[in-house]
Amino acid sequence: MEEDAILQKSLKWLRDLSKGNISHELEALTLEGLQIVHAQKGSIHCNFVVPTRASDPDGNWHVGAMATLIDDVAATAIYSVVDHVKLSLDFSISFYSTAKIQEEVEIEAKVIGEKGRLTQVVVEVTRKGNRELIALGKQWMASDKKGMKPSQVSSKL
Repeated sequence: MEEDAILQKSLKWLRDLSKGNISHELEALTLEGLQIVHAQKGSIHCNFVVPTRASDPDGNWHVGAMATLIDDVAATAIYSVVDHVKLSLDFSISFYSTAKIQEEVEIEAKVIGEKGRLTQVVVEVTRKGNRELIALGKQWMASDKKGMKPSQVSSKL
């Protein structure tokens, strides 16, 4: 029962970020329209339509906006396991393709390892339909000794 409560808290945190309730405007803009399709402890699957406001001059999904979304979905997957938001320690993204404005993509984050206060998550961003890989994010997050509650976290940008 407690596991489900932690999962629900983590999903509420992501929804509040996307609505701008607990974040800066930039974060809310980059997550606008994010739909949670399925979530369980350590894993979250979302659909997302690339908004016009998150595009570069060529009409592609801006890599900075994509990085913000990947970071927040990764943090949500970790939150669902450890019941608090951790700090990004190591974050890398490999970009394989682009997505255009109004294109639908899928985002899938999975916690793949824990070691002490460290947790690792992998996030795949794929094109909806053919599942072509757009980006692959890998992130290690670390907690402080007390843990951070979602209300104590501000945007990393």
